Amino acid sequence: MPKADSPPGFKPLKDTALFTPLRLGSLSLEHRIVQAPLTRMRGTKESDGVVVPNELNVEYYRQRANKGGFQLTEATDICKYAGGYPGVPGIFTPSQIAGWKKVTDAVHFKRGFIFCQIWHTGRASPASFRGGQQSWSSSGIPMSGNYLDGTSCAENPPRPMTIEEIHATAEEFGAAAKRALEAGFDGVEIHGANGYLLDQFLHDNVNNRTDEYGGSVENRCRFPLEVIQETCKAIGANKVGIRLSPFNYFQDTRDSNPNEHWEYLCGKIASLPEAERPAYVHMVEPRFDEVLDEKAKLDALSAYTCTNRVEAKARAKPKANSLVTFRSILANGGVKFLAAGGFNRDNAAPKIESNDADAVIFGRWFIANPDLPRRLSEGLSLNQYDRSTFYGADPPSKGYVDYPFFEEKLATCSI
Repeated sequence: MPKADSPPGFKPLKDTALFTPLRLGSLSLEHRIVQAPLTRMRGTKESDGVVVPNELNVEYYRQRANKGGFQLTEATDICKYAGGYPGVPGIFTPSQIAGWKKVTDAVHFKRGFIFCQIWHTGRASPASFRGGQQSWSSSGIPMSGNYLDGTSCAENPPRPMTIEEIHATAEEFGAAAKRALEAGFDGVEIHGANGYLLDQFLHDNVNNRTDEYGGSVENRCRFPLEVIQETCKAIGANKVGIRLSPFNYFQDTRDSNPNEHWEYLCGKIASLPEAERPAYVHMVEPRFDEVLDEKAKLDALSAYTCTNRVEAKARAKPKANSLVTFRSILANGGVKFLAAGGFNRDNAAPKIESNDADAVIFGRWFIANPDLPRRLSEGLSLNQYDRSTFYGADPPSKGYVDYPFFEEKLATCSI
């Protein structure tokens, strides 16, 4: 067995802010390295619209569980036909609850904590994933290109949700949260980011409604805020978080003024009654993009946020694209802040030490390194990740549960 010494050039981070305790809602974390919610598409299809967690999923989360650590699951369907991808589990049937219970038992056995990220994909879901039904969104504006099943988005646009459907879906988020606790989860994270249903209400290039759920920023924030309140009332605010992505480009969401609009949303979240105020907000750094590299994303974002404003705003000096202001607003309400997007061995601890976040989310490096907290703590080398296996592989275990722990193999990749 290789000796677990720090290889030359890798600084151990055990004495940095990353490895200090954090009280996060009802959880007492021993460090601030969090596993990201990562869609991996490895669940088992039980029937049309129903995917259940399997033993491979149990092993994946078990491997990455660690004492006092915090994990977020892949986005999980709140109800039948809420999803838009194959192999993505839900949390709405007894079989799914039983499957997730094996996952949570495995995590808790290693004295870790885990939240279930709950979602509805909205217009990102093709009819073939919805039993032939037309997808929902804030409005009838389709995404560009094709759905995952190859059908044209423009030829199969979503339909605007009715007021009754909006209210029912908010209640369904709360019901899904209750089922998550039944499955043994420590809480839930609401997915309000990355161009999925709640984000489709927030971004003004998608939401063109003329009722109380569209138009002004106040109206566009109404549905996500109602989901937060319903979920907090269902299971307790100290067991609820939400993910947001104000600078998102994914799924064709480009807001005209993300800084001011999400500042408003954060202000509303911070001022919610304590029983309806989430324990944390999880946001994605503006530098992160699913396609563009960091420089290209920041350049594009800078140009976009400087020019795509109404004329009165365009003459004003634009704000820097940063999460810091959002963090400050939320802190006024005692809401913790988790940051995600492009973090590595060098920039994670400074994010905490500068008080710009309470914890840091790792995705790709947690995929490739099931023992990531230990490797960062001790300054150990890291396995490189294989992008081709992120969203499924043949066999499904490839790139999922076959990455070695440090004792099994020493890698040489630096981040």
